[in-house]
Amino acid sequence: MHFRPDLARWRQLPSPAWLARLLDGAPVQAAPAGTWRLFEVGCDSLAAYQAGHIPGAGYIDTNRLERQPLWNKVSDEALLALLLEHGIRHDTTVILYGRGSLAAARAAHLMLYAGVADVRLLDGGLDAWLRAGHALQQGMPAPVPPADAFGAAFPARPDFLIDTAQARELLQQADGALVSIRTWQEHVGATSGYSYIEARGDIPGARWGRAGKDGDVHSMSEYQHADGTMKPPAEISALWRQAGIEPGQRTAFYCGTGWRASLAFFYAWLMEWERISVYDGGWCEWSRVNPPASCSGSRP
Repeated sequence: MHFRPDLARWRQLPSPAWLARLLDGAPVQAAPAGTWRLFEVGCDSLAAYQAGHIPGAGYIDTNRLERQPLWNKVSDEALLALLLEHGIRHDTTVILYGRGSLAAARAAHLMLYAGVADVRLLDGGLDAWLRAGHALQQGMPAPVPPADAFGAAFPARPDFLIDTAQARELLQQADGALVSIRTWQEHVGATSGYSYIEARGDIPGARWGRAGKDGDVHSMSEYQHADGTMKPPAEISALWRQAGIEPGQRTAFYCGTGWRASLAFFYAWLMEWERISVYDGGWCEWSRVNPPASCSGSRP
């Protein structure tokens, strides 16, 4: 099975088998309508990429997508320049994967924010590709020509991202839900979750949307099977419903700095939730108003 039949936007979560056929030039269901690009997304992991990546994949580092000290999105000008550099227009099909799902999800969310119409995330990432027995390629792929222009308004979906002022407003809205995609220990203040975030606790009024295993800010085990593939959307919807998170609400996801929130956003988008966004600042930015919070540093 190449796609998930239980998803409204099923084309956007392809399997390794589908990607392998596409790379081989074989006919595939839901083939890209035009130009397409494949990228591995990582953080300071170029060496790992060069040692072995899916054939034909380019590399995008999250340090080009977000900036210190808060790890928020780079400026729109910098994001646009990065997309054009990699030959990405609004009508380019972009297929993303990672060594894990979070870095790729971060890129996927920001590309949707930018207005790339066809963004796809490989279900299970690189691990799923390897489990399926597919080969890797070493080194760097041939460079692609940059795009001259994005070809559409930029960003096309600014509503997919909110700032701290908008997060405060959302907390006051009767149909609003600010959703914490963090572990239980982070949510109750037993830990900040990060070496570079001193403050513990969570945003008052936020609803706990869960994440993964305590002590692991890279875990999304409430949303993914042990192999890293997405759990059934009915299970995820039920998890949210228990916390009072419903599809018709104006929903913004956040975590420490944006990665886990981006995966929750992408899964909600796959389920065709329409009024969704990521609160980019997350706990890192919110907690800075309460000393002695400090969010500078490098990724864990």
